[in-house]
Amino acid sequence: MSKSLQHYHAYLLRIWREEEGMPWRATLQNPHTGEQEGFASVEQLITFIREKTEGSGPTSSPKQ
Repeated sequence: MSKSLQHYHAYLLRIWREEEGMPWRATLQNPHTGEQEGFASVEQLITFIREKTEGSGPTSSPKQ
């Protein structure tokens, strides 16, 4: 992968809930590969995004 693409993530976000008062669910789909990730909660979605972005920058400290 080229260096410029290592610092780039693109996803199509779908977010919904089955009924009022139910938790929000989400999927992220990579438009380049079609690969899809599903999430049972917004918290899981945010955790996924954090894992994809933490430690990827030149000034980031390693995970502890």
